[in-house]
Amino acid sequence: MNFAGFICDNTGLVLEYTANHVSLVIGVLLLSLALWITTGLLISRHARLAGAVIGLGNVVFCIPSISLFGLFMSVPGLGLGRRTATVVLVLYAMMPLIRSVHAGIRSVDAAVVNAGKGMGMTNLQLLLKIQVPMAWPAVFAGIRVTVVLITGIATMATFIGERNLGRLIHQGITRGDADMIVAGALIVSLIALLLDYLMGRVERIIISPGLRYQSLEPYRGSA
Repeated sequence: MNFAGFICDNTGLVLEYTANHVSLVIGVLLLSLALWITTGLLISRHARLAGAVIGLGNVVFCIPSISLFGLFMSVPGLGLGRRTATVVLVLYAMMPLIRSVHAGIRSVDAAVVNAGKGMGMTNLQLLLKIQVPMAWPAVFAGIRVTVVLITGIATMATFIGERNLGRLIHQGITRGDADMIVAGALIVSLIALLLDYLMGRVERIIISPGLRYQSLEPYRGSA
């Protein structure tokens, strides 16, 4: 097996597919964060609505990716290519992001919230100054899961015309070329690991050391 040789011999093609893959993942991530974190915050105070939205996210998540790509490919205005890939991947990001935001907000100690109310804070101030900062550990856990998830599922977008690393894997399977398969899978894995590492660095900057330590307490206690 000489996948390194395959990459060297096809550097231009590999770089093109890698750039397309990374740009798709980052674009989907930014859209998903803006859409689903906002949604998670909005439903956090309405238990019935939260149950319905989270249930919808679970249903979407259970649909095989190739079926969902095929379904949205037939929607007018989408068709083959990046538009359909973006819509489908944003939908797959719904479940982990909304669940993490909702769980994070709901996990904030009621005593802390009541203390804020006693200081005269409005509901918006409670959300932005108390609940959101204390929910960040759970939210970032959801973000990191989402990054790895969409990086992997993005490979399936090759079946609707997206020229990304999934094409190396698909063509490698079709041709029986193990080097092509390993090259595509390896680069996808490296992208997922790199993005997860970068999210971890951002998490350390945004979340205060006290909250990071607190989020590890259950694991320390079970060790």
